[in-house]
Amino acid sequence: MELKLFWTDFSQKELEKIYQYHREKAGIRIAKKLVNGIYNETLKLQRQPEIGQAEELLKNRNQGFRYLVYKNYKVIYWINRKKNRIEINDVFDTRQNPIKIERKK
Repeated sequence: MELKLFWTDFSQKELEKIYQYHREKAGIRIAKKLVNGIYNETLKLQRQPEIGQAEELLKNRNQGFRYLVYKNYKVIYWINRKKNRIEINDVFDTRQNPIKIERKK
């Protein structure tokens, strides 16, 4: 059975920040291409929710966070079986300090 994708407010804001940054630095076309690529990468999760690796930096949390990588970004998610959906919690630029991944979601 295919699961639904649910983007949290936090993850949507992070994706918007990525778009705004790249729009300013590289142009609208590149910003759209990057954000669409990140989004399209998550579509794989609907059929293969466990395709991502476990996120070691968040292993102390109950959700069992996993991640996919697209270019320099980690898409952090967990499988919410109760609600039959994949919850995208963060889009994290891997060029940042890894400790920042533990910020509140």
